[in-house]
Amino acid sequence: MRRRTFDAIVTAAGLAIAIVLLVGGGLLVWGNSFVNSQVHNQLAAQKIYFPAKNSPEITVLPKTDAAAMSKYAGQQMTTGAQAETWADHFIAVHLTKIGGGLTYSQLSAKSLADPKNAALAAQVETVFRGETLRGLLLNAYGYWEMGQIMLWSAAVAFAGALLMLVFTGLGIVHLRRTAPEAEVLPRLSAHVQPQTA
Repeated sequence: MRRRTFDAIVTAAGLAIAIVLLVGGGLLVWGNSFVNSQVHNQLAAQKIYFPAKNSPEITVLPKTDAAAMSKYAGQQMTTGAQAETWADHFIAVHLTKIGGGLTYSQLSAKSLADPKNAALAAQVETVFRGETLRGLLLNAYGYWEMGQIMLWSAAVAFAGALLMLVFTGLGIVHLRRTAPEAEVLPRLSAHVQPQTA
């Protein structure tokens, strides 16, 4: 195969890959923007604010939970990271206290076994509501985290596209400098003899 033909094919393939990476990177940036916007708008609409740094709501928490909550003290919840902190370091702590260390499923089973126990039924209802809110916040966190992965993936795609564009440029330079009669594998083509009839 002629070297120029090979160089032209490889250069065109490099350009095509660069274009695909640029389009993919653009879509990933759009996806990140969409996810962040959705998470922000949905959480902001709930008007949840983190307690002040030294407020009783934070100081009664275990040390690690209090430290996690203090990071966002006084702020409105608008990001997935904040939603995850609220769910795992605030709601979860209170649910453990309310349920006495039992999960909703365990409390519900106890309540079904003792249907006349109004206090247990109220405890089950409170834990159910808390677990529902916690699950919704963790879903927002998961969705937001996917948006962050999209952003990093976009950066990788754009870096790959830039690299492929550099290689494409070098390929064009090499294509112009290559002699028209040059072969890709000259030794192999010299050993192949044309057959005569």
